[in-house]
Amino acid sequence: MRSCINTSMGTREWIMLIALSVLWGGSFFFVGVAVADLPPLTIVTLRVGLASIALWSIALAMGLRPPKKPGVWLAFFGMGILNNVLPFVLIVWGQTQIGSGLASILNATTPLFTVVVAGLLLSDERATPMKLIGVAVGFVGVVVMIGAPAVGEGDSTLAQVAVLVAALSYAFAGVYGRRFKTMALNPMVTAAGQVTASTLILVPITLYVDGPLNFSVPSTGTWSAIVGLGVLSTAVAYVLYFKILESAGATNLLLVTLLIPVSAILLGSLFLNEALEPVHFAGMSLIALGLSAIDGRIWRKRVSVTV
Repeated sequence: MRSCINTSMGTREWIMLIALSVLWGGSFFFVGVAVADLPPLTIVTLRVGLASIALWSIALAMGLRPPKKPGVWLAFFGMGILNNVLPFVLIVWGQTQIGSGLASILNATTPLFTVVVAGLLLSDERATPMKLIGVAVGFVGVVVMIGAPAVGEGDSTLAQVAVLVAALSYAFAGVYGRRFKTMALNPMVTAAGQVTASTLILVPITLYVDGPLNFSVPSTGTWSAIVGLGVLSTAVAYVLYFKILESAGATNLLLVTLLIPVSAILLGSLFLNEALEPVHFAGMSLIALGLSAIDGRIWRKRVSVTV
């Protein structure tokens, strides 16, 4: 989704972008707390369920109403699977074996996958040479990290691959989500609709797989993490997401992927005693370099200055 109103980043947009990165980075921290007491499917179901309640509360307060057309809700279910169900479950499961910081770094590969998926499926989003270079550099960073499990985590290759598949799912969601531009829906309704569809998909699956009493009674800290995950890192984050998208554009919004690992790593190291190897920071640097090439603005400025 693109905005033609204003694509500059002022102080207000930067503050919102940093806040969004903290909220999304915090999701990895909240999951890191919750996985100690709750199984992955239960965590994800509670997350999207709380988010749907919060988002519809905001939407209704804005005077918005749920759509009635079956085709719209079918699209919500498709978006919910790609943007919530698959990636959330894979990331939470991955974090049962890897730390929040490493998971957030791997999740930062989403724009790299998006370039490839969009280039293959969308005629108006063909990859440029600079974008392809960025993807190549970014994937080298991923390969560097995959070969080095975090301290104390043993062989976590499968968990890391799960987070990468989640990032790939986000990329497909970005392409799939373009259909909502033709439906004349308020972005808040789209966000609320997709988490509602995700909740409806996950509730029966979670009850069957995890069962209502298949785990110990969660602690107060775990419930606080679930509330933070659903309300702050999902519902409030979506509100900020769409505000930045409207005022600064999609390209500027991608910058948040570079900031999310920073907050996730800081929270993980301060409160969860997580540690990362130097090779993980090297991989993150390569991913950041690749993303900067995909964005292109810094490189264009350097070329113009040189010339």
